[in-house]
Order: sequence, then structure tokens, then C-alpha cells
Amino acid sequence: MRLVPNLHEHNPDAGTTGSLVKASSVYSSAKASGVMRGIIETGRAPTPFRVATAVFKSSQSGQKSKAATELTVVFPLAGAPPMLASPGRRMKLHWLLRFLFGPVPVYFSALAILIVLTNAQYFGLVGVGVAPRAAKLASSTPVVSVMKYCDIFRGEWVPDREAPYYNHKTCHMIQEHQNCLKYGRPDLGFLKWRWRPSGCELPRFDPLQFLQFARGKSLAFVGDSLARNHMQSLLCLLSQIDEFATAAADENWDAGLQVSYPKDISANPTDQNKVYHYRAYNFTISMFWSPFLHDGPAHTGHHSLYLDEPDEKWVSQISRFDYVLVSAANWFSRPSLFYEKRRLIGCSFCSRQYGVPDLTLYYSQRRAWRVALRAINDLEQLRGRVIVRMLSPMSHFENGTWDQGGDCKRTQPMRANETSMEGRDLHFYTAQMEEFRAAEKVARDKGRRLMLMDATAAMLMRPDGHPSRYGHWPNEKVQLYNDCIHWCLPGPIDIWNDMLFQMLLAE
Repeated sequence: MRLVPNLHEHNPDAGTTGSLVKASSVYSSAKASGVMRGIIETGRAPTPFRVATAVFKSSQSGQKSKAATELTVVFPLAGAPPMLASPGRRMKLHWLLRFLFGPVPVYFSALAILIVLTNAQYFGLVGVGVAPRAAKLASSTPVVSVMKYCDIFRGEWVPDREAPYYNHKTCHMIQEHQNCLKYGRPDLGFLKWRWRPSGCELPRFDPLQFLQFARGKSLAFVGDSLARNHMQSLLCLLSQIDEFATAAADENWDAGLQVSYPKDISANPTDQNKVYHYRAYNFTISMFWSPFLHDGPAHTGHHSLYLDEPDEKWVSQISRFDYVLVSAANWFSRPSLFYEKRRLIGCSFCSRQYGVPDLTLYYSQRRAWRVALRAINDLEQLRGRVIVRMLSPMSHFENGTWDQGGDCKRTQPMRANETSMEGRDLHFYTAQMEEFRAAEKVARDKGRRLMLMDATAAMLMRPDGHPSRYGHWPNEKVQLYNDCIHWCLPGPIDIWNDMLFQMLLAE
């Protein structure tokens, strides 16, 4: 027996049939042995109720098809949240459907399915802990970027009861020292926030829509451990394509399951440079480790930076990518020796033994960005979009510096009027912005466009989002015991991908 309910949504006011497959489920006893595969979504609507009509076609192998059974059910929508028959609860549906599709007539089976699925929250079909971000099927309606209507980089953090959308058990790609849940961070309220720009709503990252958008494309991250932090956030968000949603969108069920986790095709799996491939979408994500963006950093106490020589490791490769996201800041705070034309010209945090002036870290950071952006603009074969991400705050240590007992113990966001950029953050941010604007003008004159991802203000309000001491075990010896630089996964950094997707859609 094969039962395929086709649900149509009706608008009582208009008297016409709305979009198909707003709620859908597929049952195939021959192929799935009674396991339900599908999505059920109920949400708020302009009308106080919704009418669902299900048409069930029953057929036996080798027999003529019987007449279809049509059943109409009305159910309320008041306060109905999105519902998903999650993979962890499939067994309940398995035995329920084996019972229903035994001797029970098709007519009553159809009624039972609609009742169970439209009341899934009461039957325990919806898991608790990780919200079903991928519950919605991609519709035929074009996804439009909200960047057309507002500045997504200015706003406030507001409560989000549905978050988080993944955790350390559902995503195995989290760097250990950002795995705050694994290492026992006790306060989880920092997860329950989302970014709301002034004047509009920033849609949450939709992994299925993103992969459909990115089909056949490539994305590269260039930078330091925060660029890697960003990339791993993206990998975790993409891992949350529920297998039911994937199956409903992809006729090949088995191939659909391959979407959640990409294949690591890196030349050296232990290297900082990574390449991940989503075979079902032919989508590639790469990471180029280049914390200074420049040649180096061979060092013996001080990093040797060749400030007029951008790192060929990424410069020679990015022309083949559709999107390139470049960032760098934190490593310029380290003691360094500065070279230009292969000659030592200065240093930062250096003693007099080198016989060169202390040009400070501000010189190297500005100079490195200027030369890196010039190298990008000089690439004749560059075919993709380059996105420059402004710095992630370095000022969230309180009661001391990173090596003097400083920590970040806050448990909730600050408001925009409670914080401001100052000190090193302000110097770095100002230099990056000025160099970006100058390079943007050069790119525009060449018929190109550099894109700016300015998440600094949003992240400045999130001193609660760092691992602190929850990126390692209590007695473990680590260089950065209280980490107030990187971001917990899941955590506030996930909104970087909300922003990134909107930027790509705007293109």
C-alpha cells in the first residue's frame, strides 16, 4: 500500500486555494517500512483558522488504483508554533503508522495522520533544546535581501526563545576551545538572543535556502582563528538541514542525507587550510590561514612581517572563488618585526636591540590592510565578490588583560548606549574602515565592487558570548585560559552568517 497525502491550504476570506505543500508528508511502506518522512508546519496566519484538504490515493501492487479518499479538517492557528517531526522521534511515528496502516481503513488512517501531525507538540514529536530551523521547505517565492530596506549592521539584541539552532551534540565541527557547552558553561541565557537591525527584521539563516543559493558556487575565508570561528559557525548552521526537509526537497532520499555534513577534501587534513565540499550541491567552502594577510610569520620571539608582500597562499587562489571573505586584526597585537623591500624598518613591542624604531602595531595593521586590498584590486582574473569583515572586538577582558587574569563573566548582552568603541579597537577599526573606503573607490573605478561586513558594533555589545574558561577542562594548561576573543558555538557569532547570507542575496 502507498499513501501520499497532498495538502492544500485554503484562505477562507479569499475563497481560493493557497500555496501547495505548505504542509506535506510522505508515507511509503514499501520503501521506508512505515517511517514517516516529511514536514508539518503550522504558523501564524491572517485568518483565525486554516482548512486542510488531504487527498489519499490507495493502491495495491498488481491491482487497479482505487478511488481517492478526500478529507477536510479545520484546526485553529492561535499561537501555533512551527512543528517538525524530528529524526529523534521517528520511532514513535514508525510504530504508530504500522498500526494505522494495517487493517484500519484508509479513510480513518488519513484522519488519524492529520490529527497526530497537526498536534505534534502534544504527541511528543517535536524535540526540545534545538529549534527546527530547517522546518520550512524552500518555496517558489524569491528570497529578497532586507539590505534593500535597512542597515543590517546597526541595531540591538533582542530575546529569541527559539535559539539555539544547533549544539555541540548536533554539530561535530566546533573547535574545542569554542565548545562552551561541552566544557560545562552553566549559564545558557547568552544563547537566547538575536540581532534586530534598526528599521527591519534580520531573517534567521535558512540552511536549505543557502545551499540552494550556493549550488555550484564556492566560498573562501581568509584570515585568522576568528575567520575559522566564522567558517565553523557556517558549517554548523548548514548541518541543521533536517533529513525530513532534505527528503521532501530532494527525490533521492539517500543522497539527501549527504547534505548535512560536507566531505573534508583538504590536501592535508591536519593543516590550518581546509576545503569542504557539499557534493549534493557542488558547493565548496575553503579556509586560507593567513593571520596577518602577509608573508610570514617566521618568528623567534617576534613575528617577522613583510608588509609589502601579501601572502601568496591566498592571493594566488582567490580569483577562482565566487565569494571571498577577508578579515584580520588580533594577531597584529603580537610583538613583531616589520620588513619592507626585505629590509627591517621597524617593530612593535620591541627592545632597542634591533636598532629600529617602534612603529607600533597600528602601523603594521594599517599597512597590511592597504597592501592586501591593493593586491585584491590588482587581480585581473578576479571573478567573484570580495567581502571585507571589520574587526571582532578585543576589549571584552575585564579586571585585567588576557595574560594578567582578565576575564569576561557577563551573562547577557549590553545595549547600544551602554558601550562604545575605544582604545585599540577604535584605532584598528578606524584604520580598517579608511583603507577599505580607499580600496572601494579604486575597485569602483575598475568596474568592481568590494563589499563591507561591519559586524563590529553588534559584537561589541556581546561580552557574554565568549568561552571565558569554558573552552577547556579546569586543570588543562592552555595559553589563553580565559578566552574573551573567540566566540562560543553556538553563540553570537552565528549572526555573522545571518548577515552574510543577506549580503549575498543583495548581489
